[in-house]
Amino acid sequence: MTTVPTASTTAPTSASTSASTSATAPPAAPASAGAGRLGQGELRRKVAAILADHPGASFSPGEIARMLDRSAGAVGNALTTLADRKQAKLVSTGPRRYRATFTTADAVKGGSSSRTARRAAAPAPKTQPAPKAEPAPTPSTSGKDGNAADGPVVRPNGQTYHPRRLADLPDVAALRRLREASIPAMLYGPPGTGKTSLVEAAFPDLITVAGDGDTAVADFVGEYTQAPGGGYEFVYGPLVTAMTEGRALLIDDATLISPKVLAVVYPAMDGRRQITVKAHKGETITAKDGFYVVAGHNPGVHGAVLTEALASRFAAQIQVSTDYELASKLDIHPRAVRVARNLARRQSSGEIGWSPQLRELINFQKIAGVLGPEAAVANLLGVAPEEDRDVVAEVVSGVYGRAVTPLALGQQI
Repeated sequence: MTTVPTASTTAPTSASTSASTSATAPPAAPASAGAGRLGQGELRRKVAAILADHPGASFSPGEIARMLDRSAGAVGNALTTLADRKQAKLVSTGPRRYRATFTTADAVKGGSSSRTARRAAAPAPKTQPAPKAEPAPTPSTSGKDGNAADGPVVRPNGQTYHPRRLADLPDVAALRRLREASIPAMLYGPPGTGKTSLVEAAFPDLITVAGDGDTAVADFVGEYTQAPGGGYEFVYGPLVTAMTEGRALLIDDATLISPKVLAVVYPAMDGRRQITVKAHKGETITAKDGFYVVAGHNPGVHGAVLTEALASRFAAQIQVSTDYELASKLDIHPRAVRVARNLARRQSSGEIGWSPQLRELINFQKIAGVLGPEAAVANLLGVAPEEDRDVVAEVVSGVYGRAVTPLALGQQI
């Protein structure tokens, strides 16, 4: 039996901070203590305040979480909401980094538009169920429509994704077919290879949980938060939202999340397609058609552990590596691509543990356009891990025909 999510004003016995809160409480300062509950929308306003106070700077969810002493998963959800409302801008992925927009200050104040959006998104009471919006249709991948994803795909953040081949299909179309067949997929590979970009391009209705060691069950199912008029209400998390709205859920960096926390997702992925929200009266949530789970895994990242229980839930496991041909098509400097290819071969042989991925090459091109090619080359060496830097310096110097040192400040002007 499907139970429609409801909001309750019953005070909980315990609660933690959630990013899925509304902007209705007074503005908050960016500083925060780790202990204690936050009012509705307060975490999102604190996150927005940090962005607004540092215009032009970009932050990852983890960096802001450490500044606020809060859960990185909750902060990640808050940043996703701000980006959806155009009150923050996603400037890079893997790790995701955000910066302020000209409307970020509105999020700090918490205007009526945020209040209205929260009310519209709130689950309807059991006695008066409201129809939920149907998820964005998944494009067909059969017949003529199967080639619809051959060309570039625009992601929700406006950036362009260039599909690659997967099982004789564009990767975007292949993922959509897996979703239609209810076959969960895990994408694995080094950071910066485009795993998150692929998933965002494939599923316009995507909801993301940014995983790390601090991600808690509440970051998936939700928790009680203090209501503006007093008392408490239960605000549902991204897992419940994806289930009740039939949407795709990306668990990014899934292998950084505690196995005990991830276990909350497993019943939704198997034949039961249900979870029990123990924190909210033990209610049962049943997934609607269209609900789909995809995960991201960075094998080389410290602390990433792919358990047997997690791996067994994802029947399709797809390796994602950098497409150096695409890098060339994007007009990235040929010598930078040559450096990356050389280092990738050494990495595959086990000589080093790092090589530039597509993200680093795109950043190379951006820096070259702003500071010049010499600075971009020096920065490419500087981003290499210290344990691999000697080999990277050797390769870079060989390709560019001169000694290269990491980008650094020089003498006083």
